[in-house]
Amino acid sequence: MKKNLFLVAGLAVTMFTTSCDNNNTGNDTVAENTTAAEAPVQPIENPNVVATAAEGEAATSENTPVMTFQQTEYDFGSIKQGETVEHTFEFTNTGSTPLVIESATATCGCTAPDWTRKPVAPGEKGFVQVKFNSTGKIGQQQPTVTIRANTEPNIVRVALKGNVEGSSIPTAGSDGPVRRN
Repeated sequence: MKKNLFLVAGLAVTMFTTSCDNNNTGNDTVAENTTAAEAPVQPIENPNVVATAAEGEAATSENTPVMTFQQTEYDFGSIKQGETVEHTFEFTNTGSTPLVIESATATCGCTAPDWTRKPVAPGEKGFVQVKFNSTGKIGQQQPTVTIRANTEPNIVRVALKGNVEGSSIPTAGSDGPVRRN
């Protein structure tokens, strides 16, 4: 125990003495900061973030498709455990170029999305169909589908929400599994 304590204390003293530089007047750091501030900063292009507009520029491109949904959330109410809910979210391409959905992914394996696979021309409609299987689920549920497309922003989410009530079929009790004939 004493050996470890001395080792840790020795390392701490070594770190403290080597990290303090009394010869530094502080002018070096000011000079470094001014040269870093004068250097041009290169922006990092992230396709998930909409770029902010610089002075005199438009925030979004004029030639971008826009996915406009009639609704982005559907309340399916209360269902029994084991039932399946299906809903189709319709959207319109209100942009000026064809809209292409790259992918649609769900938050869990209980939800399966399907979508318009062909490009949606400006002014035309497309769909994202969502199927939710409530097997093994109980209580409040809100499965979400994330849609990635060539729009700005390029990620859009739609969701189902509702309550899954427990099944009236008994499962296993304190005496073991229930046998159904």
